[in-house]
Amino acid sequence: MDPVIVVGSGPVGLSLSLALAGHGVPSVLLDEGPGKDEPRPARSVVLHSDTAAMVHRLGCTTLRDEGARYAAWRTMRRRQETGRITFEDHPAPLHLPQHALTRGLRAAAADHPLIQLVTDSKLDSLEQDGHGVTAHTRGAETTWWRGSHLVGCDGARSTVRKLLGIRFPGRTAVERHAVAALRAELPWPGEALLHRNPPSGPEEITARPLPDGVWRLDWLLPARGELVTPDSLVTLIRDTLALWCGGSTPPYDLIDTGVHTLHHRLARRWRDGRAFLAGDAAHLLGALGTQGVEEGLRDAENLAWKLALDWHQGASDALLDSYEGERRTAVAARLRAADQALPALRGGGGLRTLLPGAGRSAEALLTDGHVGRGPLGGRPVYAPPVAVREVPTDTEPGGAVANVPVSAPDGSTVPLRDLLGRGRLLVLLVAPGTGVWDRRHWLGAGLMPRLAAAVTALPVPADLLVADGYPGAPAHTVLLVRPDGHLAATFSGVRPAELYAAADAVRAGAPAGAPATPAPVID
Repeated sequence: MDPVIVVGSGPVGLSLSLALAGHGVPSVLLDEGPGKDEPRPARSVVLHSDTAAMVHRLGCTTLRDEGARYAAWRTMRRRQETGRITFEDHPAPLHLPQHALTRGLRAAAADHPLIQLVTDSKLDSLEQDGHGVTAHTRGAETTWWRGSHLVGCDGARSTVRKLLGIRFPGRTAVERHAVAALRAELPWPGEALLHRNPPSGPEEITARPLPDGVWRLDWLLPARGELVTPDSLVTLIRDTLALWCGGSTPPYDLIDTGVHTLHHRLARRWRDGRAFLAGDAAHLLGALGTQGVEEGLRDAENLAWKLALDWHQGASDALLDSYEGERRTAVAARLRAADQALPALRGGGGLRTLLPGAGRSAEALLTDGHVGRGPLGGRPVYAPPVAVREVPTDTEPGGAVANVPVSAPDGSTVPLRDLLGRGRLLVLLVAPGTGVWDRRHWLGAGLMPRLAAAVTALPVPADLLVADGYPGAPAHTVLLVRPDGHLAATFSGVRPAELYAAADAVRAGAPAGAPATPAPVID
């Protein structure tokens, strides 16, 4: 079968190709440029626990050495500290330069036998039929490519989106920031800062740590204002550092600068037959602490397993449609929350009539976007295909599962999220005490033989796992987890027919023309 064609080799395109490879699907990754990225420390990304785990699982090795986790998140208003969040009970956000993320992903892709990286190749046409997509590129080598599917990860000016005739409505210049990366000693080593309404200058400043004493500083500017000159940016830097360091500007080394203008746009459609959009080609966001790259990584994780199922055994149109249904809905909710908050946070209006949680401070709402909580920053929850929740847990159906230690098929104990991205469902039994047993013992004990038979009979491949515990789940709870780590259903004990029906709902039914397979009867 033909490989998947991925257009665009930024973080989203690279992640999609690597995710597809994890599912055993080959891809051709078309890069319009030379395959190298200019180092720009002032252009950075923030990854929260789910996306950081995904990128690590894909083989990116730059997270550890070139990323920094916040020691805390500090908020100030005028001259007073108004709050401080630490991360003892959950992972801190990971902050790293975007070029470091891209370089690590590209190195992993270059080493993978299922990924063909093609540089200096610009897409200029595509055609679809009932069996695949044909794409034409020009550049170093003008040629035609044949793929089973095509995914446009080619950025805000997406050629794929334009060739498909998909509209990209939204708002221009929602926010504008002056940005600088510099090395300096600040009073709170390793702690990120949100400073609202300082005594003078811009109404909002953020400082986020990078390794080796480097900081990224952002100053909120008027959406449509004067150009930021080098002299004016140096003045901002000196005044800000003096404000934070007792009135005098400490020594600093200016590494990189820029001005970032943020737009809010959402493509009308994310699927056209066998062609799809992901990342900035499908959506633009970034105001109020939201993260466009991170949402693009979630696009890739959501789409990869669905394309893989179609590539290996055929998938229903409903499953392929669910990519747009789930991801577009999640991003639209994020954009809606930001658009509702912007007039109040930037225009001085009241929050009470605009947002849930009336009475929360502006600092608290902005903090949500930056640290990954609430409507501005929380992980997406997808509507489950079936309302099976026999046992309530701390994870609602459709939410991302907790990263608990589990006993894997090979007998090892690993974090649950390490087993995602392999094209298989995960069936997790909560069985306290099994962590001290060898797998050969607990496989033949209690509920396991019957559950193992039910898992073997599922309509899509699945792995059976065991955990000593899961947040909020009593003993003998069975959780069905999608390949992208979202909870599909929970059961009390072994329910073969119900488990089969839930797995069938996850794949949105058999592909068109395939004979229906009844659920097995397991004694």
